[in-house]
Amino acid sequence: MINSLASRLHPSIPSPCGCSIQAQVRKLSRNHLLAGSSSFSCQYQQLSCVRCLSGASSTGSSTPSRSKTFDEYRKALGLRTQDDYFRIERANCAPNYVPTPVVISRGEGVFVWDTDGKRYYDFVSGISSLNQGHCHPRIVEALEKQAKLLTLTCRVLHNNVMPILCKFVNDLLGYEKTILMNTGAEAGETALKAARKWGYEVKGIPENTAKIILCRNNYWGRTITAASSSTTLENYKNFGPYTPGFELIAYDDLPALEHALEDQAVAAFFVEPIQGEGGVIIPRDGYLRKAAELCRAKNVLFIIDEIQTGLGRTGRMLASDWDGVRPDIVLLGKSFTGGTLPCSAVVTDRHVMDVFTPGTHGSTYGGNPLACAVAYEALSVIVDENLAENARLQGELLRGALRKLKDEHKLSWIHDIRGRGLLNAVEVKGSCGVATQLCMELKNEGILCRPTHGNVVRFLPPLCITREQMEEAIQGIANVFLRKSF
Repeated sequence: MINSLASRLHPSIPSPCGCSIQAQVRKLSRNHLLAGSSSFSCQYQQLSCVRCLSGASSTGSSTPSRSKTFDEYRKALGLRTQDDYFRIERANCAPNYVPTPVVISRGEGVFVWDTDGKRYYDFVSGISSLNQGHCHPRIVEALEKQAKLLTLTCRVLHNNVMPILCKFVNDLLGYEKTILMNTGAEAGETALKAARKWGYEVKGIPENTAKIILCRNNYWGRTITAASSSTTLENYKNFGPYTPGFELIAYDDLPALEHALEDQAVAAFFVEPIQGEGGVIIPRDGYLRKAAELCRAKNVLFIIDEIQTGLGRTGRMLASDWDGVRPDIVLLGKSFTGGTLPCSAVVTDRHVMDVFTPGTHGSTYGGNPLACAVAYEALSVIVDENLAENARLQGELLRGALRKLKDEHKLSWIHDIRGRGLLNAVEVKGSCGVATQLCMELKNEGILCRPTHGNVVRFLPPLCITREQMEEAIQGIANVFLRKSF
């Protein structure tokens, strides 16, 4: 009866296939059903069944026709303007981000294009996930080649790509063992599990009492464990109860670290070499080196999170290299695969990694051959194209130009210009939201940036940016800055 209900109420409306639509019709109120009004007809006309949209058979046949291709489905949805994309995203996607209002459809090198064809400099780089640039041809070729051979085995079977990547990473960074995960947050969880297990089985900490020291204003993900160790309200509010075992201290505060390390239950100190999400906060020279020495003296693992700062971003392969530090554990992610596939790594030595025995840790997609082949090529591009050195040079050019602009034009609304390599920030004076306004004006100028902490604008272009491109981007930034007044 329900299948033909709309046809009886409004004969000009044909009955659809009757699968998903039945559930939608049942959701209409009893008043609409009893009234038989035109308002019901209008609502019915707007109902859509996934089977109908995809081109599946409406006859009840067990052999439906081929689903629409992605492009056919997109065309059927009638998406013509950027506002159309905003609308369908609001209706169908979780509201857990506030994206810059632009719909990107293509990327190449340091540039992206929106659906209207406008070109932008990408100074977001997927929050440092695109150090090699968008769609690097070598990385894309590696992806296509491996995708035709083998994409996944899970770790219950060996594959012929993962061990080669792990060996390459170990040789590149000077470590003995690597474990591959998918996301940066998963790498963080893996490092914390390893540190706790090492604390119990190697250091001898009484079971279930191990502590990890982190710094306030940290960011390493949004899992429950990451939320439990965060001091950023939006990251932890209403996500309790929280995982215990964390002690938070001030960043770049050696006396605070030294005091916290007096506790014999401390297994590790987990720290970012530069607090990227925290506003590009750079510690004083020697902080990491001295912190590593303090940890070593107390038999505590020194964990460096290089997910945003590593792989050439700051002008060295690792940001911790600036202090001449060799951490006990290094976390890698983001640009580990050049912005193509999720893949992360935890890199350490045998005495730490070997606490993981069969069954104690794993991931279905961790170490999959497709991501491993891509990661190998992505890392090779960083080395072969000397991207770390280019980041150092172009970063010096950017900061120098911005400081000159501030001084010559007396831009008093700029509080600070800071950075290392191509991880840079401009901190502006004013209330929360000023940085967002500035980013919108930069977007209109053809430069995409992202704010953080309300009054900080980050500049993170791909490391392949040329001097000529940087100079053009600087001119665009100057155009915005010289128009701005607070």
